[in-house]
Amino acid sequence: MIIKISNLSEGEHYLNQVGKVEELRLTEPFKGNYDVSVKVAKTHHQIVLDTSISVVAHFECDRCAEEFDHQIAVKYQMVYLFGEDKEIRENDDANFAYLSIETDKIDITKDIHDFCLISIPLKKLCKEDCKGLCFKCGVNLNVGECSCTKEEVDARWQPLLDLKSKLNN
Repeated sequence: MIIKISNLSEGEHYLNQVGKVEELRLTEPFKGNYDVSVKVAKTHHQIVLDTSISVVAHFECDRCAEEFDHQIAVKYQMVYLFGEDKEIRENDDANFAYLSIETDKIDITKDIHDFCLISIPLKKLCKEDCKGLCFKCGVNLNVGECSCTKEEVDARWQPLLDLKSKLNN
């Protein structure tokens, strides 16, 4: 997504773009369309981009192995200052950049791509209370109960189980 900044007056401007995820070079697990909304706040010395991205990803649940679609919502802010930076420090914020005064457009395609990738959840669950699979027979416990026999608990673990039941009540 390229934002032409040379013709923008000072103040706030709102931009929206919808397109296919392939346009952003996003591959699996992403699918379908993306929706990007950008608030551009331009002043004489800087441009602040507040960006919201919505995209669908297709995952396999880490607990029950069922496939599901998940809506990913990403928000980030990027600040661009006009002028040349004489001393860029290594610990500067990654969401901060300098633009030359002659710059007429900003390409945020790579930023959108990167923020979508880092927004993939580490634990992919079809629903928050997913019960997973029976460790003995492999039955999906979200669908129904299994017929496995419950083994008697080692007496050494009983105090912890009692504490767990108190906390759940």
